[in-house]
Amino acid sequence: MTYGYVRVSSADQNEDRQLLAMEEKAVSEKNIYVDKQSGKDFNRPRYQQLVKKMKPGDLLYILSIDRLGRNYEEILRQWRVLTKVIGVDICVIDMPLLDTRNGKDLMGTFIADLVLQILSFVAQNERENIKKRQAEGIAAARRKGVRFGRPEIPPPENFVELVAAWEAKKMPFAEAVRQSGMSEATFYRRLREHRLHKL
Repeated sequence: MTYGYVRVSSADQNEDRQLLAMEEKAVSEKNIYVDKQSGKDFNRPRYQQLVKKMKPGDLLYILSIDRLGRNYEEILRQWRVLTKVIGVDICVIDMPLLDTRNGKDLMGTFIADLVLQILSFVAQNERENIKKRQAEGIAAARRKGVRFGRPEIPPPENFVELVAAWEAKKMPFAEAVRQSGMSEATFYRRLREHRLHKL
């Protein structure tokens, strides 16, 4: 049986290029497993389903090694689980040297292992560089005054009256929150700010 594994890091990323590569290899649509999740580890639902489904002699296509994962140790471990424990063949479409159907002799295995280690290292290194660039970008944006997260909801004009009615037990807390148009957490925060302001 032939399978394909496709991974993108988030729901808004496009997996079309990988799906097209699977189509070109004549992988049946029902045998293509897609995860929209980070490659930092292998706790991915579709990948786990795929591993349970595969049998010795099956063939797995992935477009590039970083689609399998981005953690050096984990990629090497999973590769060995797939090829040695389960007994499947793997073909990395973008890297013909990483096709376990070829070169099953000692030299072929050595070359494939060497290439795998290099590419796994590159995949993890790229992931770490991405995280570093993101952190640097966020820090630079914060220095410029860019705010992250949801925009702050200003308290309604009648906030003081709502608080007074609630404190005088003329209105239940839930009703005061509802009329304010804020969440409970925001209401409490605004209440603390209001009380500090009064001091």
